[in-house]
Amino acid sequence: MSGGNTVRTGDGQVRWNPGKSLWFGLVSLVAVVGAVPAFTPSAFALFVGSTVLTLCAGHSVGIHRGLIHRSYRVPVWLEYVLTYLGVLVGLDGPRALVRMHNTRDFQQNEPWCHDYFAHRQPMWRDYFWNLHCRFEFARPFEPRLDAQVEADAFHGFLQRTWMLQQLPWAVLFLAVGGLPWLVWGIFVRVAVSVTGHWLVGYVAHRHGYRGWHNEGAAVQGFNNLLFGALSMGEGWHNNHHTFPRSARLGIRWWELDLGWGFLALLRAMGLATDVLEPGEQSRAHHARPCVLPSSIRPGPDAMVLRCLHPSGRGTPCFDSPCSPLACVQARASRPSRCGLRCPDSPASRFHPKLLAWTRSTWRSS
Repeated sequence: MSGGNTVRTGDGQVRWNPGKSLWFGLVSLVAVVGAVPAFTPSAFALFVGSTVLTLCAGHSVGIHRGLIHRSYRVPVWLEYVLTYLGVLVGLDGPRALVRMHNTRDFQQNEPWCHDYFAHRQPMWRDYFWNLHCRFEFARPFEPRLDAQVEADAFHGFLQRTWMLQQLPWAVLFLAVGGLPWLVWGIFVRVAVSVTGHWLVGYVAHRHGYRGWHNEGAAVQGFNNLLFGALSMGEGWHNNHHTFPRSARLGIRWWELDLGWGFLALLRAMGLATDVLEPGEQSRAHHARPCVLPSSIRPGPDAMVLRCLHPSGRGTPCFDSPCSPLACVQARASRPSRCGLRCPDSPASRFHPKLLAWTRSTWRSS
C-alpha cells in the first residue's frame, strides 16, 4: 500500500505455488541425485545438444523474439516447430509464458515495481520466489495478451499439455540410451534450463553495463558479458529494454548472440521475413542514451560500466541516469554520492583495463 488507502498497480503478495514448486522440485531432485551416477559421454552430448536447441531455437527465438515480441515473421508450420521446442525447455506453456512476460515488462516499466518482478531481493529468496511461487495482485491486473496465441488451437494444446511433452522424448531416450540418456536428456536439461532462465534474468537486472536509460521505469536492464554470451543473447538486457521489438539482442561486435545467428540463417534461407533490428521502429519510446561525463569521449558504442558496491550489489557511484565511468578516473579524489569511494570497490582494480579496452573500441568504431 502507499499514500493511505491507495493501491498501486504492482501491489500484492508472493504466494507459494504448489504445482509449480512440485514440478521444478522433482525435476531438480532427480537431476541432482542422478546426474553423476548416470553420467556418460553420450548422455552429456545429448544434454548439451538438446539444451542449446531448445533454449536457442525454441525459447529465445521461437517464444521470446517470436510469440512475445513479434520481431519477425515465419510460416505457421515453422512457428509451431519453434514454439514446441520452446515448450520443451520446461518453463510453461506458450500462453502462460506470453502473459508472464508481458506482466513483468509492464510492472518493470512502471515508476514502482514489486521486488518479485524487480529482482531486488537476495539471490536465494529471488530464486525461491520465481521458481516456486506466484504473485497475487492486490487488485485485478490483466496483462497485454496476444490474440493470435490466445485463439490458436495448437498453442492451446501446448498450454494444456506442456509438462506431458517431455514424455515422448523420455520414452525415446530411455529406449535408445538407457537411464543415462533419460536423466541427462530430460531431468538435467530441464533443471539447468529453468534455473538458468531465472539466473540470467536475475543478473541482467542487477549487474553489467548499459548505454541507455529507460526514463520512468523502476527497473533497468544491463548487458552482462558472461551471461549475454551463454544465454543465446538474452543477457544483453539493456539492449533488449531499449529495443524490445528488435530480433537482434547483441548489438556491439563483442555481444555474442546465438539466437540472432540462428534467425539470420532462417532469413538467409527465406524462412524469416520482416526481421526487426535495433532502430527507431523497435526502440522503446522512453529510452534515452546515457549521459557520459565530459572527461570521456562518447562514441556510437559508448559503454557505461557500473562501479560495484563492496557488498556485491551494483550501486551507482554518482547520481546520473547511468553509472558513469567517471568513478574510474576520479576515484582517488572524488567520493561517490552514495557515500562510497570507488577505491573501496572490489571491482575497481579491474576498471582501468576495462576503460582502456573500451576507449580503444570507440576509436576503432
